[in-house]
Amino acid sequence: MGYRNLREAVNDLESSGQLVKIDQQIDPEIEAGVIQRRVYQAGGPALLFTNLKGCDFPAVANLFGTLERTRYLFRDTLKQVETLVKLKLDPKHLLRHPSAFLSAPPAAFHLLPKKVKTGPILGGQTTLSKLPQIKSWPDDGGAFITLPQVYSESSLKPGLRSSNLGMYRVQISGNDYLPDQEAGLHYQIHRGIGVHHREALDLGRPFRVNVFIGGPPSMTVAAVMPLPEGMPELAFAGLLGGHRIPLVQPDGLLPMPAEADFVISGTIDPNQLKPEGPFGDHIGYYSLAHDFPLIKVDRVYHRPDAIWPFTTVGRPPQEDTSFGAFIHELTGELIPDVLPGIKGVHAVDAAGVHPLLLATGSERYTPYNDLKEPQEILTQANAVLGQGQLSLAKYLLIAAENDDPQLDVHDIPAFFRHILERIDWRRDLHFQTRTTIDTLDYSGHGLNQGSKVIMAAAGRKKRELPAEIPAELKLPRGYKGPRVAMPGVLLLSGPPCDSYQPGEDKNLLRLAKKYSATAPINEFPLIIVVDDSEFCAATLNNWLWTCFTRSNPAADLYGIDSSISAKHWGCNGSLIIDARQKPHHAPPLIEVPEVEKRVDQLAAKGGPLYGII
Repeated sequence: MGYRNLREAVNDLESSGQLVKIDQQIDPEIEAGVIQRRVYQAGGPALLFTNLKGCDFPAVANLFGTLERTRYLFRDTLKQVETLVKLKLDPKHLLRHPSAFLSAPPAAFHLLPKKVKTGPILGGQTTLSKLPQIKSWPDDGGAFITLPQVYSESSLKPGLRSSNLGMYRVQISGNDYLPDQEAGLHYQIHRGIGVHHREALDLGRPFRVNVFIGGPPSMTVAAVMPLPEGMPELAFAGLLGGHRIPLVQPDGLLPMPAEADFVISGTIDPNQLKPEGPFGDHIGYYSLAHDFPLIKVDRVYHRPDAIWPFTTVGRPPQEDTSFGAFIHELTGELIPDVLPGIKGVHAVDAAGVHPLLLATGSERYTPYNDLKEPQEILTQANAVLGQGQLSLAKYLLIAAENDDPQLDVHDIPAFFRHILERIDWRRDLHFQTRTTIDTLDYSGHGLNQGSKVIMAAAGRKKRELPAEIPAELKLPRGYKGPRVAMPGVLLLSGPPCDSYQPGEDKNLLRLAKKYSATAPINEFPLIIVVDDSEFCAATLNNWLWTCFTRSNPAADLYGIDSSISAKHWGCNGSLIIDARQKPHHAPPLIEVPEVEKRVDQLAAKGGPLYGII
């Protein structure tokens, strides 16, 4: 039941026609990443690269490239995992009280990892420079591990129960890292390893980490699961993988999966940082070079038949989109338990995941009154922004389920239409003006620093949403190309933002002050100013990505006939979002034409990608 290691999964996918081998020599710098992205976009198979330039190890990509293939990989255990979720079984309780397994479904037994004396991972050793040097985008700072499983333990309470396994990117070459001795560790805010780092700082001593690569596919998924604090990811990996995870622990080191493909073992000096990056990231821009922790590498283990798994990221959707969809399938039913009153939550992948969150909640405060404005959903919105990685949301749009029980947070056009038909910009905007945002989001006023806004809508429909531009629309100088993104949403190409003045941009103020609250343009409750309205209007994903990755709510929201009353900002007319590229924003990712042409040749007749891309 389940795969014991990555090699078993690769062989199974090949035998079932879900994997293609590429035996031609492929350059790990840019070319391998382009192939992976293009095959993913085509809904294609997993890819096994047997001849990476400058490397003796094969590599597999696009393993989780479709939701169907991800389900297939865990087909033996999905029903059992879903059963445990529905029973609301507390894994932490099971780990503390093993006797509870007697009354639990048999699959729960797999939560407990098992110690073994040896395993394939101890079969060989290598160095960082001999690993596949995957570089995904031209301005990346070096080669990165893109599917790492970083394992750490509490310095105060060592052991599995206080362990953390997270997917934090690891840079293995470039910058001023000492070759084969140091690797950069980029972990963002609100990550479990941060607790262990804080403890080590307080104790004034280094702490050990292991970076697992490969192993059972369940390990990779476990590393990105939003698990409750105190539940070890290794336990969930056993549950999803259908077997107890065997762990081997050489003297003086942390435990490592016996069936892993590679393990990088080292220590982190909590006081030492080095520049890490740039890196083409999942929002669709480069995350720039910043000081992050580094791993002092002791050893690099590998199994004899090791395979290097990798992915590339960029403007969504990408392979990590499948991760998000699969995780939602596993955990979606738990949302009402974790967040009472919340009925559904959707982190919008096309908008970069964290920048935009859609939610529905219950209004039960005064059920004896006709609902006229948000009440309980405001409390629920604050709970959402205090929950795990949901706290990184920048825009939270929340609707009252009472108004439309059929409203689906995953139907983005319907959800926006529902919100825009009901929202009152005078009262329904609630800001956090200086707070934390996603580390990868450069729209704020500093690294990890920005703002949030809750847009809450409840009550009866207030307006009809126009789908056509009024014939009498007159735009200020410098504005052009009006387009309708969807009913109620107007896109305008604005003057380039050459000098950024947060909240005081002269061109945006000029637009807002040109109109009164009764002008025809206010038929559109939402106006978005962009650099290229034609590009944004072309697809739903284009305007979602542009709008929510290029704006910082407190600094970039304007309004027609706006005012402040009792420290509450609102507007009588349309809300305006400045979603132009700003001077301080990170540059967007751009493909390399020469590499694209080489990949096109692989798709020619007789090539390994013929009929796939």
